[in-house]
Amino acid sequence: MEPVLFADDTSFWFETLRVLGAATYGGADIGEVITTAQAITAGDYDSWYDQWLAVADRVAAEAEKAHAAGHLVSARDGLLRAGNYYRSADFYLHGNPGDPRISHAYTRARDSFRAAAALFDPPVLPIEIPYETTVLHGYFYPAHGDSSNGPKPTIIMHSGFDGTCEEMHFLGAAAAQERGYNVVTFDGPGQPAALHYDGLVFRPDWENVVTPVLDWTLQRPDVDPDKVALFGASMGGELAPRAAAFEHRLAACIAFDGVYDMGLTVTRNMPVPRAEAEAVLRAESAPEVDAMIDALMATDPNIRWAATHGQYVMGVGSPRAFFASYLDYTLADGIAEQITCPTLVCEAASDIFFDGQPQILFDHLTCPKTLLKFTDAEGAGAHCQAGAGRLAFARIYDWLDETLAGV
Repeated sequence: MEPVLFADDTSFWFETLRVLGAATYGGADIGEVITTAQAITAGDYDSWYDQWLAVADRVAAEAEKAHAAGHLVSARDGLLRAGNYYRSADFYLHGNPGDPRISHAYTRARDSFRAAAALFDPPVLPIEIPYETTVLHGYFYPAHGDSSNGPKPTIIMHSGFDGTCEEMHFLGAAAAQERGYNVVTFDGPGQPAALHYDGLVFRPDWENVVTPVLDWTLQRPDVDPDKVALFGASMGGELAPRAAAFEHRLAACIAFDGVYDMGLTVTRNMPVPRAEAEAVLRAESAPEVDAMIDALMATDPNIRWAATHGQYVMGVGSPRAFFASYLDYTLADGIAEQITCPTLVCEAASDIFFDGQPQILFDHLTCPKTLLKFTDAEGAGAHCQAGAGRLAFARIYDWLDETLAGV
């Protein structure tokens, strides 16, 4: 999809489309998004924050007033939108982790969503999952339908490089719940709750994150232990298959969208063989590469954002160190081939982040596998089918329904 707004800034356009796409599950209103985006100065991170915070504050205030007056549906709807607008507000600020605006917007986003979650029927329940010496924060969605029919199939869901467990409501959780699935969403290391509360940065061995979440999930009497699927969004399209390669209690895995090797996003644009690219990225000093990265950040809005946010979530101190950290997030060297459960790999025709990677992942899988392609002609060609959620989740969950029916 060609940019409708921010014609010269693909990053700002995609993030606008991302918010807009949440409208289909209550996370935005179209007029609010367009009016806010039109007031933003392209490429100006402060302007982005100011405008999204302003609309979030306005919508939240009206929702809180409705709640106090007993208008609970209005309150729920407003809080859900406000939470997503707050999430968007601090998106570009992570180059300075000490910026107080980050914590302010994140806290407001989380609080707004939790207030909305309590107003659903049945309520969406905040959860804490034991993890090492602390907990992982997330939500449990009880399946819609007759609870007397015994344990339900369940989907464990997580985001990727920059999403939140709250945003997963719009990226598959609500869609799964209304189809009769329990849903467990969570933030793992490197994702917002784990970063904000425990300072936990990303780790490549994601199976050591998913296994305790699966342990917690399987202890619930309302969960069918033979029908638990794992769903990873965006960079989660590498993390979830990585976990599935080592955690064989899963009945299915969904890579939304598929990623085989995060390092490819860095090394394929470097004019040297992969081994040389890796060596220079990991080198103690490489001033020429540092200068090249700086030049790319000055001209490419996606690289500028990725390099600043990436240092924050990976816990490293330079853009090059961030790109080097990507090299560890891979399903190469036989890892993809260890997945045994049926796996769905989604592909977006115009993905600006992981173009070509779903096919590579699919080709390496030796388990039962399906490649689900989404096109621009369908309005579904953007990364993670932003703006086409109803279409995407219909196809994804129809596949899962049919896959689990055979279990």
